Amino acid sequence: MEDYKYNAIVDWVRNYISDNNLKPDDRFLTEMELCNIHNVSRQTVRQALMKLESDNILKRVRGSGTFVSSGIRTPTAMTGTVGVISTYFSNYIFPHIITGIESVLNDAGCPIQIATTHNLGSEEAQAIRNMLNSNVSGFIIEPSRSALPSLNTGLYDEIRQRGIPLVFFNAKYEWSDAPYVAMDDIAAGKKAADHLFECGHKKLAGFFVFDNLQGHNRYRGFIESCFAHGETEAEKNVYWYAAGSGSKLFSHDKKRILEMLESSTAVVCYNDMLALELLKFCRKNEIKVPDDISIISIDDSKYAAICDVPLTSVHHPHTGLGEAAAKALLRYMDNPDSKQENILFTPELVVRKSVKQISGR
Repeated sequence: MEDYKYNAIVDWVRNYISDNNLKPDDRFLTEMELCNIHNVSRQTVRQALMKLESDNILKRVRGSGTFVSSGIRTPTAMTGTVGVISTYFSNYIFPHIITGIESVLNDAGCPIQIATTHNLGSEEAQAIRNMLNSNVSGFIIEPSRSALPSLNTGLYDEIRQRGIPLVFFNAKYEWSDAPYVAMDDIAAGKKAADHLFECGHKKLAGFFVFDNLQGHNRYRGFIESCFAHGETEAEKNVYWYAAGSGSKLFSHDKKRILEMLESSTAVVCYNDMLALELLKFCRKNEIKVPDDISIISIDDSKYAAICDVPLTSVHHPHTGLGEAAAKALLRYMDNPDSKQENILFTPELVVRKSVKQISGR
């Protein structure tokens, strides 16, 4: 047990140095601070410090304290170009995510090669090939249509065989063992539905994309909340659509959508873009939001606060997610043999005006 504890502290210290961009000779935490942070004995901390000293990560100077050793590699020294592949770049929440990635990699002195796939596997394949030919040192990738079978498994096998660190963001291919950084989409879907039930709604509908893992996870959270509140009919009132087709479905399937809204008091939308289209649809059909139907969304993009009826939306970490993905990659590049964990952000709800409180709960 003690071996587990001190090894956990060793791994934590390595990540702490990387996350805080500590340089050689920077002062490090004291033994007592480490004891308090990890709730362990001083003996366990001293074991960890001995290991870190032997690995030339830390050095202890009698009478002065503990310092980062000259043996720790700075990000500039340890990395080359990083390939960043995103489904989109210039709209919605994607500029904020890319900004977060860029800020961390720029601070680390890492050149960046960026490509977008428009959520197409063929364009993802081309981007990966180009970056492999450029001998990038690491990848940060948002998978395209992550819930569908991929034809790019061979390229990901090549990335793994060449020992190139890879971190996914927003989602991951379920067959890959690479780590990913994302909002907890199951929790996001559940939080959205829970809020509607808390506001007195009992009959819910939902719109979710079928071709990416985020859509599946947000649906799972939604339906778990519905079942927990005894609303077992909700799964019959779900509209599945392909990512990117939200602007078309309201004109192509007007009758079904009107029937869904008539049998519901509230709707959970996969994201803000879909919610905006639903707001337009309601306005054209003289359905008042939130008086006739309440709408709740996910992602809390810039559009959520400025539309006709400001949207209650589950907040996506945006820039913070990008920063976390870049930091995770840098840790991976610094120590390729270390165990890389997934990072999931806990979602928070931003309440605005699109959800009505129903009296007589």
